[in-house]
Formats: sequence, C-alpha cells, structure tokens
Amino acid sequence: MLSQQELSDRFEIQDLLYRYAQLIDSRQFDELRDVFTADVHVDYSAFGGGVGGLEPTLAFLRASLTPELFPNTQHLNANVQIEVDGDTATGRVMCFNPMQMALPGGGSQTFFLGLWYLDQYRRTGDGWRICRREEVKSWVFNTPDFMEF
Repeated sequence: MLSQQELSDRFEIQDLLYRYAQLIDSRQFDELRDVFTADVHVDYSAFGGGVGGLEPTLAFLRASLTPELFPNTQHLNANVQIEVDGDTATGRVMCFNPMQMALPGGGSQTFFLGLWYLDQYRRTGDGWRICRREEVKSWVFNTPDFMEF
C-alpha cells in the first residue's frame, strides 16, 4: 500500500510532467527552469534533437520549435509509471506528439510521433524537478519526406 507521502510525491511528479508539456506547447521555454534542475541532462537525440544541460536545451527548444516552423504542437502524456525512492524517483512516460509543420514550399503537414520519456526526478527545496530526461522513439507517422528519424 502506498503511504500518503508516496501518493503526494506521485501526484506532484505527474503535475510536473503535465506542466512540462504545457510549457513546451505554449513555447514558454524559460519557464522550464521550474521543471528541470539546474544540472539537468536532456537527450532529445532520438528525433534529431539536442543533448545537453539546461541552457543548451532551452536554446535548442527556442531555435527549433518556432511558431513559423511548427505552428501547432501537442504533447499528450499517458501511462505514467513512477517509482519513488525517498528524494529521488524514476519514470517512464508515454508521449503522443502531433506536430503541424510548415512546409518549405508553402502549406503545412501534420505528423505524429510516439515516444517514451525515460526520466529521473529529484526532490528539491522548490519541489520535484526533472534531473534527467531521455526521449526514446517508439514510432513515427506521416513525417514529411525530407525528415529522417
């Protein structure tokens, strides 16, 4: 049976995951400082993205998820699996990610990414934060011909 503390920890981490998705989709990248630890390691390489710490990750997101290139995105998190161990935790989170992309010749195309986030979390003085995040590709659908994943 889960203790009240374990239940609270799990809910706080789930809220953190949903906050991450909302901030990414609303392009509030600087607010991710309240989601990640200062020493976070992020690996978005499964879909051709950056790998690194907080500042390189924020720079990558600002440069790549512009409204001109991706007018609309959604990150739907589901099947959240969290294991809490004191002030640390691990997680495996399913993400269904439709992306509308502006095409170079005009128009747009919507494609879909299926992925897992493999996470590590740490309790800080300001609450739970993601201290490590790795994307793992599950599948892709309808990506533009010039994109390779």
